[in-house]
Amino acid sequence: MIERLLPAGVMSAETFTDIPGETPFPGEETLVVRALEIRRREFITARRCARDALSKLGYVPGPILRGARGEPQWPAGVVGSITHCAGYRAAAVAKAGELASLGIDAEPNQPLPEGVGGLVLLASERSALRELAVANPAVHWDRLLYSTKESIFKAWYMLTRRELGFEQATVEVNPATATFRGRLRVDGARIDGGPPLRVLTGRYLIERGMVATVVMVRDNGGD
Repeated sequence: MIERLLPAGVMSAETFTDIPGETPFPGEETLVVRALEIRRREFITARRCARDALSKLGYVPGPILRGARGEPQWPAGVVGSITHCAGYRAAAVAKAGELASLGIDAEPNQPLPEGVGGLVLLASERSALRELAVANPAVHWDRLLYSTKESIFKAWYMLTRRELGFEQATVEVNPATATFRGRLRVDGARIDGGPPLRVLTGRYLIERGMVATVVMVRDNGGD
């Protein structure tokens, strides 16, 4: 599923099931020693997907540790992203020369939990979503917009090592092209001394009861 959103050169792996009884990869045991069983399964399977994706770039399997904010620590020269939700785990990676940053996310195509929309969606976004819902009520647009922001935030953090609040990106969705545009409401990151990065764009897919989103930033700041 996720590979349909990615260009050549970006490698991915995904699965819709966990392997019963699978244990953590050596070196990752301490990362889930206190985790609830559902979180443990998500972590183990998603990290396996990440190693499978890395193998397609020629990397040998190794532990993928966490950074200061819980982000995956990729091998030198690699950019990547991991996502997991109920019934789905995936990872995507690329050589740093192919992309400057990458963010992926998957969510169930279901309404956001009560109260969450008011925390993550801006007033202008909620108005646009009401129009989208009239045109296509089979899609839970609030959940899709949440997913777009998750992908944007992952890509942003990889570039800046700074967190981005939900209110700091305004997202517009184009259902005709299954794309989205996030306008950053903070000082933009610079890539190779270029102009500030003010906009991050991406693609989305709705399939198998889920929504998946991807944001990619090229080394020259394009997308």
